[in-house]
Amino acid sequence: MFINRFYRFISACALGISACVFVAWCLVALPISHAQSEKPFLTAELIFPLEHWHNHASMVVECPNGDLLVCWFHGSGERTADDVKVEGARLRKGARTWSPRFTMADTPDYPDTNCTMFIDPQQRLWLMWPTILANTWESALMKYQIASRYQQDGAPQWDVNEVLHVTPGEDFAKAVNAQMDEWEKTRVPSPEAPNETLTAYIKRMRQLAGDKLARRLGWMTRAHPFVLDGKRLIVPLYSDGFSFSLMAVTDDWGKSWRVSNPLIGGGNIQPSIVRRKDGSLYTLMRDNGPAPKRLHQSASRDGGLTWSPVTDSALPNPGAGAEIINLRDGKWALIYNDTERDRNQLAVALSDDEGQTWKWKRYLEQDPPSAEAGRYHYPSIMQARDGSLHATYSYHLNRKDLEKDAEGRPRAKTIKHAHFNEAWVTEGK
Repeated sequence: MFINRFYRFISACALGISACVFVAWCLVALPISHAQSEKPFLTAELIFPLEHWHNHASMVVECPNGDLLVCWFHGSGERTADDVKVEGARLRKGARTWSPRFTMADTPDYPDTNCTMFIDPQQRLWLMWPTILANTWESALMKYQIASRYQQDGAPQWDVNEVLHVTPGEDFAKAVNAQMDEWEKTRVPSPEAPNETLTAYIKRMRQLAGDKLARRLGWMTRAHPFVLDGKRLIVPLYSDGFSFSLMAVTDDWGKSWRVSNPLIGGGNIQPSIVRRKDGSLYTLMRDNGPAPKRLHQSASRDGGLTWSPVTDSALPNPGAGAEIINLRDGKWALIYNDTERDRNQLAVALSDDEGQTWKWKRYLEQDPPSAEAGRYHYPSIMQARDGSLHATYSYHLNRKDLEKDAEGRPRAKTIKHAHFNEAWVTEGK
């Protein structure tokens, strides 16, 4: 089945004893009872007013003092616009309105794009993003900054400014070539994937994998990095050049980095990681290939260094980012566009069996499919210390009656924040 997907991709390209027992039962039962009796709620607001500027790819974290911090990229475009920079805003604990925007990262005359953040076990804030060197995604150079002082007004005060040198070696090239060998052996020509298209793609992958510069550039972030056991940092990366994924791993908080084996599939990018109860890791990835589209999946049993073959999940995906997280009560939460074609609806789903089924789903946004539908996409989700959930996402309207600025440009784009709880999701239909 996956080989058939690969063919379609080629064509489209061309997670007291009795007293002790009673106390232990209470510790387990009370939180569940509280969650079940919790009153559902949802609040949402725009972080800043709609504008004509492109604002996209947000990420949200909760600071130690309870504030929320969000980053996104802003400018006149994406990789081809040299004015693109990473911006941020802050929501003070208990406040209703977001702070004025501030610059988080700006490489003059270069686009700074797909940013992500997390707070490490030392309570330091990390900002990670790619700077686009030559206005193509394949020229992305990964960077990161670390701050100990980030809870004051305005931008964080960065203590560390580094390049994340992604260094796939000969093992990477061998893995790519082995997968190309397998696809060559098992391919069956079809109208969707004629021999010449398959041959050209396989040849290109072999060439890229053998080119040291091509395999070191072009890697980008999207979802939250994953901290394993408070000791290992796993940064999910993807490449639009290869159109598959890779994990950057450090066990010394950035002093040294190594990379996982490549996760090679039919257009699997932008991985997001959860941990299963047996200790293994599970990732869902955006489907960058042709219809029918599904989130791709893979698993790791060695802390993120090697990953199983990429397969389709049952979850639809229109070629848009998604994020999956572990919740403290054992459930998984997933935020995604649950369509195969458009980004007109954005759903939050919950699973109590580690993704085997998703019993509850509710929509943060849902427009009827049409040319005037909005695009609600590239979501970020996290669980706050109080157990509630926060999501941010690109809020892009596409309606004819949009307000226009003084120069006649439609005010259409911003970042939106939603605050809700599990009860709100489970109450939905």
